[in-house]
Amino acid sequence: MLPTISILGLGLMGRPMARRLISKGFDVRGWNRSRLPEDLVAGIPLCQNLQDAAAAEVSLFMLEDSSATDAVLGRLEPHLLPLRLVLDMGSSDPTRSVAHAARLAARGIGWVDAPVSGGPEGAASGTLAIMVGGSAEDVARARPVLEALGGNVVHVGPPGAGHTTKVINQIVVGLAIEAVAEALTLAERCGLDPGAVQQALRGGFADSRVLQIHGTRMINRAYAPGGKARTHLKDLLLAMGLASSVGARLPHLESIAARFQTLVDQGDGDLDHSALHKLLRT
Repeated sequence: MLPTISILGLGLMGRPMARRLISKGFDVRGWNRSRLPEDLVAGIPLCQNLQDAAAAEVSLFMLEDSSATDAVLGRLEPHLLPLRLVLDMGSSDPTRSVAHAARLAARGIGWVDAPVSGGPEGAASGTLAIMVGGSAEDVARARPVLEALGGNVVHVGPPGAGHTTKVINQIVVGLAIEAVAEALTLAERCGLDPGAVQQALRGGFADSRVLQIHGTRMINRAYAPGGKARTHLKDLLLAMGLASSVGARLPHLESIAARFQTLVDQGDGDLDHSALHKLLRT
């Protein structure tokens, strides 16, 4: 029997995830920190409060950052009963995940950190890449939910390992976005049609989802957020802290974090992370 789910955080990712799970037969209720326009949450039943949300067997967090997760979990936790499962699918500090897991385990409550990659498109289609941290028992309990949302669900280690892997993912994505931005900028400066260049690269070693999805956004100068630049910067700063803690010097990580910082500082933090392209147009 499918578990009941409360989704805490009905933002760009939480809404399509909720609708995907509903379409797969799950009993889903949503909750958001602020009131959302009715058209945005159409088709998603809503919890009246966090006590109502805590009644679900799975509390799925899809919040912006560690601070938001800490705040909401602090309010939800007193209402959680033993054998409930907290499933954090946002991007957070791995050390905080370890602390949350230990604290909840002492009360018989499970914890799984399972951040995702693939954007709202992947959430809607159930093709997200999901990086999972937690005990084998807790991950097994979460797996029906995860497999409804993801095309690639991999248990990478104990609590915190999922969030560590997401930090690593964001280095790759950030550098890939910068590479595509630089390549398409050079194509334009050389007088080529960047759309034709993008098409010519399809299927070769230079091809990627970043080239096709984010490249199209760059070509069209359309930066409506799928993943916000300031959120990506937050993840890269986590990556820098992680690298420092293990003595790893990652010069390209430092460079791309600085470029995202520039984008945010100039007021473009709420644009899609493909808006890195804007920095090359000045």
